[in-house]
Order: sequence, then C-alpha cells, then structure tokens
Amino acid sequence: MRWRLFLLIALLCAIPVVVALWAANAHVVNHWLLVHTGTVNEPGPFYGFWSGFGSDLTEFGIIGVIATGVYQLVRKFNCHEPGCWRVGTHPAAGGQFLLCYRHHPDYAGTKPTHELIARMHREHLEQQAAIRTRLTEIHEHLAGKGPAAGDGRAASVAGPPDSARSNPLP
Repeated sequence: MRWRLFLLIALLCAIPVVVALWAANAHVVNHWLLVHTGTVNEPGPFYGFWSGFGSDLTEFGIIGVIATGVYQLVRKFNCHEPGCWRVGTHPAAGGQFLLCYRHHPDYAGTKPTHELIARMHREHLEQQAAIRTRLTEIHEHLAGKGPAAGDGRAASVAGPPDSARSNPLP
C-alpha cells in the first residue's frame, strides 16, 4: 500500500513539471510532435501522417488484440476477490474459487509457511481417510444385506440404510 501512495505522489508531482517544461519549450515540443506524427504539410495535406504515423494504426490494433487476449487469459486465472489482480493459485470452497494467498481464508493474508502447508496436508489426508473409511463401511453394510436372489434392482431402489442417512459423511 505504501508504494502505491508513493507512486501516486510522484505522478502528481511529475505532471506539473512536464506541463511547465512543455510550456517553456512549446515551439520545440510542438514541432517534434508534428514531425513525428507526420501532420506537417509535407507534399500535401496529411500525406506525411498517412505514410508515417497513420500507417502504424493497424499495428496498434494488432497489439491491442494481442494485449486483450493476454488480459483475458490472465483474467481467467486471477484471484476471484473483486479488484485483485494477483494470480489465484489456491482453491477455496471446494475448488469453486481460485484465490491468492492474501485473500485465501486459510492463509490470513500471509504467504503459506512450511508448517501451514504440512498441517493442511495432514488435515486433508485425515479427512480423505475418514471419508474412505465411511464409504467402505457403507459399502460393506450394503453388500452384507444384498438384494433378493432374483431381484437385481432391489439395492439400488432401496437406497442406503437409515443409519447411513442419519450419519452424513464427515
């Protein structure tokens, strides 16, 4: 935040200096602009413009299209926090959002440390093991009951037992 304030103050100080220098050397600056944009009446009106600076307008358009494509590509991967231009590399809310480390709720605005990464990895493994264990229990419970001998669709229609419905996955 401090560097933004510094840049803003530097810009606000530079603008009057540039205007004062332009006013002091107006004839030199204006002539330079006329020559380099090609608006000086060379052999005819605006001939210098269209054979000089004006002929580069298509290149500016191509550069603009490329810049827009790059912006859209970056925008796809940037942080989902409104107004944040950082690249979002940390999934949040089950992968629905990509957030930078400053806006991710697990990081509290600081870059993830090795201890935090190890703790979150351990918690993730424990959660996945608990889910796997619970699914195995449900599968064994359903396989133990099994459908009637001639009815292959009974288990899929009946659904999980009441104990599985009342105890959702952790």
